[in-house]
Amino acid sequence: MTRLDPDACYRAVLARDARFDGVFFVGVKTTGIYCRPICPARTPGRDRCTFHGTAAEAERAGFRACFRCRPELAPGLARVDAVPRVVAEAMRRIEAGALADGTLEQLAAEVGVTSRHLRRAMHAALGISPVELAQSRRLAMARQLVADTALPLSEVAFASGFRSLRRFNAAFRDRYDCAPSRLRRARRPAATGDTLALTLAYRPPHDWSALLRFLAARAVPGVELVRGDTYLRTARVGAHSGWFAVAPVPGRAALRAEISLSLSGALMPLRARLRRVFDLDAQPATIAAHLARDPMLAARVKARPGLRVPGAFDGFEAAVRAVLGQQISVAAATTLAGRLAARFGDPIATPHAELTRLAPTPARIAAATDDAIAAIGLPRARARTLSTLARAVAGGALSLDAAGEIDGTLDRLVALPGIGPWTAHYLAMRAFGWPDAFPETDLGVRRALGGVSGPQARALAEPWRPWRAYGVTHLWTSDGAQGAP
Repeated sequence: MTRLDPDACYRAVLARDARFDGVFFVGVKTTGIYCRPICPARTPGRDRCTFHGTAAEAERAGFRACFRCRPELAPGLARVDAVPRVVAEAMRRIEAGALADGTLEQLAAEVGVTSRHLRRAMHAALGISPVELAQSRRLAMARQLVADTALPLSEVAFASGFRSLRRFNAAFRDRYDCAPSRLRRARRPAATGDTLALTLAYRPPHDWSALLRFLAARAVPGVELVRGDTYLRTARVGAHSGWFAVAPVPGRAALRAEISLSLSGALMPLRARLRRVFDLDAQPATIAAHLARDPMLAARVKARPGLRVPGAFDGFEAAVRAVLGQQISVAAATTLAGRLAARFGDPIATPHAELTRLAPTPARIAAATDDAIAAIGLPRARARTLSTLARAVAGGALSLDAAGEIDGTLDRLVALPGIGPWTAHYLAMRAFGWPDAFPETDLGVRRALGGVSGPQARALAEPWRPWRAYGVTHLWTSDGAQGAP
């Protein structure tokens, strides 16, 4: 169970300190409501407050979510810092909807333990069961959709992972003491045509401009683009495909994602991916304070305390991009990625003239000949690497969409011909969201550290643990290097 210092928590509540938003929640005994530490309501007395590490923990204690501060919008924790890795991976999968269609036994097998072990580990770390966490996340998603969108309630139910409208209505009323139809009437969200909107909160500061520049330089023609302060792309999530656009919400520590209705059936995994792409669960104050202890990074961190590690929307797509970019510039890799999408990506209609293709699937690349892949302008050896990678992913021998068993995944990656430690650690940074990934042979990193060798770079970065990926991002950003492809 999460260990909290009640007096420290209460001081954070009195200060409405945004750095603690999502780190804990406040239950008010006299009202039966739980809130975020930044709730604008009048602060209750200390003796009326209880403190809980997660929303699900507060709900298990009998509290209902506040309608003013809306705990479902609180930024998440960077799970690697808060809980054991097996629990972190189970949480990641649950938040992406793993228990909506699958069983606890299947989830446990995916993270490499028994269902009994997973229940015990999660209860020890969080004070709740996997099923309770899944129910809490489903209801949080449902409440956000009811309050903020005009999506029909039947579609809200299924988009949130409920298998029937009756179960959805009963669970919603039981948790929030309010029927979803009543909340919808009170909120009266405006219809938005063929899209819906999700609010994605984060813990400030967030250096959106730096992250956007990184993504813009690597935007695959036809698949993604940056327009002004907005990131847009096509997306395939399971059986659903469509597009989305993400931009900052003025005056708030949040992003707004406009999502095509064709993706409404995949909102839970889509939301999880968006949080990873934009690194929204990070705790920037903690990371910056740690990295600034190293004189090599202190000035860089002071200049950009909100720098995030840019994530990847899809692990296979990121792996393909890394292979395409071996030994060439970012711009050249972007050109090749666009050619690959045009040749092997499925066409898609969107309201944006620049978005015309879905990224190629592993199965599509695996079915192509080496000659067909090389025809986009690749050396044959690199085309063979892409083909081998695609077959490994399509056949299930390699998973690139998880942050679970990192070491084993890295070992399986480097066992493939044409993929070395640099590519593996680059994917650990971007596709897996692993904060301690460190591509020690990266030329930009070695130059920024004074032209050192890979082993010397690794030794210099040792004080950055467990945030080496953020140290790398600071080096790429502050030194004007384009960084990895």
